[in-house]
Amino acid sequence: MKNFLSAHDATTVPDLVNQARQYKQTKNHNRELADGKTLINLFFNPSLRTRISTERAGYELGFQVITMDAAGGWKLEFEEGAVMNLDSAEHVKEAAGVLSQYCDILAVRSFPGLEDRQADYEDRIINAFVKYATVPVVSLESAIRHPLQSLADCVTIAEHRRSERPKVVLTWAPHPRRLPQAVANSFAEWMVKWGEVDLTIANPEGFDLAPEFTAGARVLHDQEAALHGADFVYAKNWSSYADYGATADLPNWTVSEQKMALTNDAYFMHCLPVRRNVIVTDGVLDGDRSLVLQQADNRTWAATAVLAALLGG
Repeated sequence: MKNFLSAHDATTVPDLVNQARQYKQTKNHNRELADGKTLINLFFNPSLRTRISTERAGYELGFQVITMDAAGGWKLEFEEGAVMNLDSAEHVKEAAGVLSQYCDILAVRSFPGLEDRQADYEDRIINAFVKYATVPVVSLESAIRHPLQSLADCVTIAEHRRSERPKVVLTWAPHPRRLPQAVANSFAEWMVKWGEVDLTIANPEGFDLAPEFTAGARVLHDQEAALHGADFVYAKNWSSYADYGATADLPNWTVSEQKMALTNDAYFMHCLPVRRNVIVTDGVLDGDRSLVLQQADNRTWAATAVLAALLGG
């Protein structure tokens, strides 16, 4: 594996899932692989789980870990041929080149503007670092994907599934702010490529994800119909792809105990942070079928498997 940006970078998803589970079983005994190596985590927007879990994964393998918050005063230029006479003090060409000399793996987290769909879906920030870095690049979330979260979700489903091919439902849920499609895009992409689940996506009219991510999944605009017989329910809000960045106030899409009663005693999943009684009711989130904390824990082991794979371990 040269870089880790999407499910397509995994040689096989099942092997990477199994590797993450193996590292979880042998935690605190893997520190020789990256001894003497450095991991730099570069954040263009803040994070809790991604930051801490990736740092922990680095330490698990023996990395020296350096984390830099780049969302404040460090303004980078990403345009080719730019005349840099405004706010940007450094071009990504030099920044990526310099950082590559300081580390063995460079991990980058960015966020979409949700104004220009073409610019966001070109994934300019993460792809610029891939282009100019001379070390492997890991996506800690980009404008359109969140692959480490999705790998952790695969691990969580593998740990808790009760059948060989469970029914997984990704359902849109309301949120007071407009959010990117990254988590939903990535979850759909990983579930389809993994090939070990039956994926249904439920969302209101006007909120279909980009076709490149949903090919191979069933898409319904009736949430209750989608939930029937589900083994796992993954709730997530995303803004519109078609009417780019638009959102909607649809409280009837909240995941409730009544909705979960339609399922096959399904587990509930969410990437966190979650808006209680907006995305999901307290009763579901605090119930014994909620896996949100297990997902968060598995973020560490997903990152450990990816970092090890990039080192050839």
